[in-house]
Formats: sequence, structure tokens, C-alpha cells
Amino acid sequence: MITYLARRLAGVTGVLLAICAITFTIFYLLPADPAAAACGKTCSPERLAEVRHFMGLDQPVWRQFADYLVGIFAGRELGTEPHTLSCGFPCLGYSYENSLPVWELLTDRLPVSASLAFGAALMWLVLGLGAGITAALRKGTMTDRTLMIGAVATASLPVYFTAVMLLYGVVRVAGLLPYPEYVPLTADPAAWATNLILPWTALAVLYAAMYARQSRSSMIEAMAQPYIRTARAKGMPEPTVVVKHGLRSGLTPVLTIFGMDLGGLLAGAVITESIFGIPGVGRLFFDALQRSDQPVILGVTLLAAFFIVAANLIVDILYAFIDPRVRY
Repeated sequence: MITYLARRLAGVTGVLLAICAITFTIFYLLPADPAAAACGKTCSPERLAEVRHFMGLDQPVWRQFADYLVGIFAGRELGTEPHTLSCGFPCLGYSYENSLPVWELLTDRLPVSASLAFGAALMWLVLGLGAGITAALRKGTMTDRTLMIGAVATASLPVYFTAVMLLYGVVRVAGLLPYPEYVPLTADPAAWATNLILPWTALAVLYAAMYARQSRSSMIEAMAQPYIRTARAKGMPEPTVVVKHGLRSGLTPVLTIFGMDLGGLLAGAVITESIFGIPGVGRLFFDALQRSDQPVILGVTLLAAFFIVAANLIVDILYAFIDPRVRY
């Protein structure tokens, strides 16, 4: 197991370095000039050259990338004496639009995105797995067909359509809930949950439908295995057969997908946060795109890659515990 973990950690480190290099190169090749964006519309050529030097953009790309990597692990000083900015560990650059280090912006927004992601994930797991397992255990019945028709119908709805319909129907027409306005969990737990019900639902509807279909097919395949027939032949109660043997192997593929989906959501659900006005990482990314704030765009991209890779690593480790054959 230790060898397996070391091999996976080495692979994850290599993937993150490759993503960092590719992302940095792509942003370097883009025609947009971060120095011009930071300097403003009335910037003189002399001032633009000063800003470019201050941001380190007059250095070769390999030097900029090396400084960026060092900053992630050890922090760095941006600019030259006597005009320097201190960017502490881990330094993901400096947003000249917000006049703050990118890492500080991300850590301010991350709890908001985590609230959205974990709440939505809990909702779609309960709904999706419940519907999928029920449909699998009642394969071919009216219940199975009804659940799967509902899953196909909801999976075809884009999240922005569901979000707008929820706002129109629940908030504007019925008046059951106020327009969502994020409240920190520590300030008022009840208001926190009330204001996130609609964003959670908008995301959960889409993901629950996909998980229902995936878990149904996995459970049907698992329940047809010979060891299930053997367990039944031994007189084992049906609930024990389903929970102990069916769920363990049937939900393993779902676990892999769940890790990737949750990792992506932690880095920001751009559309959902923008529609509901939630000040999370996705909203930060959307605003940075509009302002061509490249350090923030690069920082959010790397954060998203980190969460997805980390979620895959956790899933692989759990997978190794469930099925020891994957360690080799």
C-alpha cells in the first residue's frame, strides 16, 4: 500500500507541474497584455514599460515561470526596489485589479464555493443514488421506467435554465423564498441554508439525474454477479445481500465520478454562482475574465486543477481499500 501511495503522489505532483506549465504558457501566448490592463487606458508608453518591468513581464518566459513556481512554494517579492510588493506563501500572483494577492482572494471566496459544493453534493447523492438503487432493484417495473424517464428529462435541462426557472417560480411567482443572498454559516446557520436552497437544487437536479442513471446500471450489473446468487442460495436476507454485496461493488464506479464532480465544483460553479449572485470562486473567475485579470484567471485555473487531481487521488486511495487488486 505504501508503494502504491508513493506512486500515486509522484504521479499527482507530475500532473500538477505539467498543468501549471501548460496553463502558464497559454496565458503567456495570449494577445492580452496584463501590464496594459493594470496601467489603464490613459497610460503613457514610459509608464507602461515601468509597469511591465514591475510585473516581471519583461523577463524571458522561462524566468517568469521559474519565479512563479518558487513563489508557490516559498513566496516572492514582486517588483524591484524600492517599489516592491510582498506576496507570501503560497504566492499565485498579484491581482492589480483588486490590489490583493491572488491567494488571498481565493481563500476569501473558497468557503462560499465549499458551502455551495458540499450542500449540492449531499443533495444529489441522496436523490441520485436513492432513485438509481430503487430503479435497479425494481428493474423493468413501472417504478423503474418512471424514475429513468424523469432522470433523462432532468439531465437534459441545462443548469442555467433550471436556475432561472427556480428564481422565477419559487422567488418571483410563489414568493416562498427570498432572492438568494449569501450569509456565512458562522453568522446565521438558518439564513445560510435558506439562501442556498435554490443554488443547491439547481446543481443537484442536473447531477442527481446523471447519478441515478449511473448507479442504476452499476447496481444491475453487480446484482447479476455469481457471488450475489451464492449469497442468496446460502439463505442470506435480501437487505444484507443488497447492502453488503451489491452496494459495495455497484457503487464503486459512482465513487470515481463523484470525486471528479466535487473537485470541479469546489473550484467554482461559474454559471450557478453568477446567476444567483453568490460571491464564490466561480464568480471571481467570471469577473476576472471580464477584466482580463490574468493572475486571477491563472490562479483559479490552477486551483481547479488541484482540487480535481486531489479528489482523484482520494478516490484512488479509497478504491484501493475497497478493491486491493488496483494496488498492483
